[in-house]
Amino acid sequence: MKVLIVLTSHGELGNTGEKTGFWIEEFASPYYIFFDAGVKLTIASPKGGQPPIDPKSESPESQSAATKRYNTDHELKKRLSNTVKLSEVSQSDYDAVFYPGGHGPLWDLANDSNSISLIEDFYKHKKPIAFVCHAPATLIKVKGPDGEPLVKGKEVTGFSNTEEEAVKLTKVVPFLLEDEMKKLKAHYSKGPDWGSYVKKDGLLITGQNPASSAEAAKVLLKSIIDSKKITSTPKKVINQLKGLDWDSYIKKEGQLITGQNPEPSEEKAKVLIKSIKDSKINTATPKKVINKLKGILFPSNNKL
Repeated sequence: MKVLIVLTSHGELGNTGEKTGFWIEEFASPYYIFFDAGVKLTIASPKGGQPPIDPKSESPESQSAATKRYNTDHELKKRLSNTVKLSEVSQSDYDAVFYPGGHGPLWDLANDSNSISLIEDFYKHKKPIAFVCHAPATLIKVKGPDGEPLVKGKEVTGFSNTEEEAVKLTKVVPFLLEDEMKKLKAHYSKGPDWGSYVKKDGLLITGQNPASSAEAAKVLLKSIIDSKKITSTPKKVINQLKGLDWDSYIKKEGQLITGQNPEPSEEKAKVLIKSIKDSKINTATPKKVINKLKGILFPSNNKL
């Protein structure tokens, strides 16, 4: 599996004279989830080279296990200082794309033609796309295959108005993400401020804030597995998906029964029991068997 991570190149916080950029947690947490799952990663930005880091994301209160790991990861910092120019990447080389936030994307990626066409290309080729915190701002000019805004009619989230008010930047940012999504007729929703909240609508995955970074990355990782129809999930990938709900998926072909992931083990057993019953051509199913087969569809000729 190959994932492209796209970071902002914008480092000025409006006219405040302060600095902004990408938020470390929103980059580091997804990066290590992908990296530890064995995913091959490329980091890109509009200008290439070292993307600006929001200094507030380096403060003690913004630290997490992922940022602490990043702080001592000299190899990753070296990679980060040499990001690929966005104009030089193609969706054909990747299985999915992930956009971390920070306030920077509101100024550059939201209007970057290379980013816009890249996202459209990923979506056109039915590849998962994920955005966290302010990164959904990169979607405001993205069109779907029908020519309408990609987010129109879709379930999305992103940094909320109340969270922007809490950091006192509502008068500084070029637009409020929540308002913009609603203008585009997206079905915007949010969870509690600063809590993890992720929405998935088909190939589109959005996370509300920094706390949503890990969950958004896990949802993207699982979406890649689903889109590539991977039937045997590597253990190191499963380990990264702990705590994430799996969709149970069972395939039965004649006498062969297979399950896609760790979750449907009980369902596989139910399908096996039903297959034994069918093969014996029983017309009356014992009640204790029926109790075990709840949730499994029977052919209409079975007497239940």
